[in-house]
Amino acid sequence: MGVRIVTDSACDLPQELVDALGIEIVPLTIRFGSEELVDRFELTPDEFWRRLRIAEALPETSAPSAGAFEQRFRDLAGRGATGIVCVNLSSRLSATMQSAQVAAAAVGAECPIHVIDSLTCSLGLGSLVLTAARRAADGDPVEKIVNEVIDRRDRTRLFGSLDTLEFIKRGGRIGNARALLGTMLSLKPVLEVRDGAVEEAGRVRTRSKSLRLLADKVREQPVDSVAVLHGQASDVDELLELLDPIVPKDEIVVGVVGPVIGTHAGPGVIGVTFQVRA
Repeated sequence: MGVRIVTDSACDLPQELVDALGIEIVPLTIRFGSEELVDRFELTPDEFWRRLRIAEALPETSAPSAGAFEQRFRDLAGRGATGIVCVNLSSRLSATMQSAQVAAAAVGAECPIHVIDSLTCSLGLGSLVLTAARRAADGDPVEKIVNEVIDRRDRTRLFGSLDTLEFIKRGGRIGNARALLGTMLSLKPVLEVRDGAVEEAGRVRTRSKSLRLLADKVREQPVDSVAVLHGQASDVDELLELLDPIVPKDEIVVGVVGPVIGTHAGPGVIGVTFQVRA
């Protein structure tokens, strides 16, 4: 079976890539009122965005239990995995990492398990998972995969433009960008996930300027693994056109932001992630 790759549902990877590379996803859960739904399995991104737009209260997200990770790890070990690399949502944004670490300690005697804090989210996390899965498919040993993921993690950047600050304000995930709340409600903020937390990255007055700022972030230095993420943003093709002179569109992974990140980012969020070339 070789080395297997595990992540959580905050990765926002398109399902076709998950299936093609045999990536294992342990889902978070989303709660709309008293109704709890399993991300990706009971709630698709499209259904989430439909429900979010009409919800009276902000839904809540919950990290997977340690038991959920343990079950997945034991299953992979039982099927002959020679090692497991588990790359997760930033520990500064969720308790998901903690659950994975507890599970790894319980199963580690059966199979080597390496749990990595991505220090990012959405397709920033997803791109690291893709690297790990492709290396595993090539037959690389677990130590080499772990080293490359950590190296790429430390070169990963993620920037996003929010259509509104309302959701990140209500969700409490604004981190050191909290000053934005009082000064930028009429602007289109650009945020960065930096060292695992949300920081301010720019101040612009229009959506089109925010898209150009995202493209400029990609243009500033040589980059690899460019991906575009969005929450049903109508202008995603506009961002892809801006990026095309820098990175051909057919080399860019595009993913729809799911409930884990979408709950806090809100409808219309759009962003870009990449790894600065070593």
